[in-house]
Amino acid sequence: MTDEKRIRVAVNGYGVIGKRVTDAVAAQNDMELAGVADVTADWRARMAISKGFALYAADPDRAPAMRAAGLDVTGGLDDLLASADIVVDCTPKKVAARNVDTYRETGIRFIVNGGEKHEVTGHSFVAEANYASAIGRDSTRVVSCNTTSIVRTLGALKRAKLLGSARGTLLRRATDPWESHLGGIMNTLVPEREIPSHQGPDAQSVDPDLDVITMAVKVPQTLAHLHYWSVRMPRRASRDEVLEAFRASSRIALIRMSDGLGALNAVKEMMADFGRPNDSLYEVALWEDMLKVEGDELFYAYMVDNQAIVIPETIDAIRALTEAERDGSASIARTNAALGVGSFADALYK
Repeated sequence: MTDEKRIRVAVNGYGVIGKRVTDAVAAQNDMELAGVADVTADWRARMAISKGFALYAADPDRAPAMRAAGLDVTGGLDDLLASADIVVDCTPKKVAARNVDTYRETGIRFIVNGGEKHEVTGHSFVAEANYASAIGRDSTRVVSCNTTSIVRTLGALKRAKLLGSARGTLLRRATDPWESHLGGIMNTLVPEREIPSHQGPDAQSVDPDLDVITMAVKVPQTLAHLHYWSVRMPRRASRDEVLEAFRASSRIALIRMSDGLGALNAVKEMMADFGRPNDSLYEVALWEDMLKVEGDELFYAYMVDNQAIVIPETIDAIRALTEAERDGSASIARTNAALGVGSFADALYK
């Protein structure tokens, strides 16, 4: 794709997700970053500038303070939107919903994240499940990390005709690592007060046919989420048949406890050793040697990196909304290649 045809992407919010989306956009040969908008005047904004990204003030009232802090502010959010084809909103929960009016008035396509409700865009996105339905839309919501993992794994079983009903228990990390000094929990567990927890119904916003119920508990750690799943299959199946269904998804990586990957920290350490930016685990890391099949019942567990799993989905959503690629499988392959999705499992087990 020539430079003239590249998708110009704006990112509003340069936090945990925003900085990862920004780096991922910069890694695509069919996209270019129009700039990033934020309201901070601290080290995070300086990191964006140090990478050569144009910085804009998301709130015009914040621009003087940002400039006073020595930041080179290119303009305001309106200026950024005017220079872009699409904006990815990575602002904190509920802020994006307030930004939607601006995006609609501007006429720019936009993506929000899983912290917002489905009704904000009327469409929720996971690339392997419903890429086609996002093509040409004015907006979509890339669902949360946990919901993304649910749709990926249950979707893999569904495509192999191995999915009946699914019941999952989620052990959710308490907060993001970089701000664990500001909140989180210590020496306790906090159950979500309702069953199902919100992730099951959220997965159904992507695929209404899923028979899924989730329960969740917040735990005092910050590395990643851990899921346990019990699935009733429509028929008896072999363990190998189930594993092949998971292997068919390029965004599920089978790992083994027998290789020393018996805990979340070990997997994150491997991501660091493998050279992933920000130790990012883009895949669902599913333990192959824990998986158990008993007749028509399936039991398995996996790890979810909540800072990284939605990044490839966001890149695919950009292509779908802008109609830059109408073939979902082609977009997924292109994103995977640019980010190295699936490569660590290939290196371990080829």
